[in-house]
Amino acid sequence: MSAKIHTTLRVDKKNYEEAKEILNRLGLNVSQAFNIFIAMVKEHRGLPFELKLPNEKTRKVIKEARKGKNLIEVKNIRELEKTI
Repeated sequence: MSAKIHTTLRVDKKNYEEAKEILNRLGLNVSQAFNIFIAMVKEHRGLPFELKLPNEKTRKVIKEARKGKNLIEVKNIRELEKTI
């Protein structure tokens, strides 16, 4: 087993609390999840997910959604499928 270090991270409190709750439901604590993330960075030799800037159309849709425009409300996946 390799040596452990202690580190300090500054993170958004609301995001941290929400993530912590999700991780707890997955049976993980934040430290375990961070260790998984670090292992995946090592395995992928970079971030373990793709980072991309949204194109112009996607930026427009995101901006409208944040303003509450052009949104639909569905109660389940079947309702969503009917809208497609």
